[in-house]
Amino acid sequence: MTVSTLLLASLVAGASAFCPIHTSPSKSNSALSESKSDLQALAKKLNPTVGYYDPLELSDGDFWGIGNEATIGFLRQSEIKHGRVAMAAFVGYCV
Repeated sequence: MTVSTLLLASLVAGASAFCPIHTSPSKSNSALSESKSDLQALAKKLNPTVGYYDPLELSDGDFWGIGNEATIGFLRQSEIKHGRVAMAAFVGYCV
């Protein structure tokens, strides 16, 4: 009797790991900077020594005619994506 009870308890506990957890949606404190002035203010706050540095002036660009804010968002997403690919490549090189 105790073995079957323990087996049943372990199955129930294991199955609960795959149940969704209902939590209240949390709000993020980080706001995305979508304009050049926002990027300049954020750069000055994060690194006062260097400040805003954009030698290729990519923040002034308007890729594919979608607007400056969308271009900045696209560049942000592509930087994150390429950073992740580079980290995976480094792990692959080490292995």
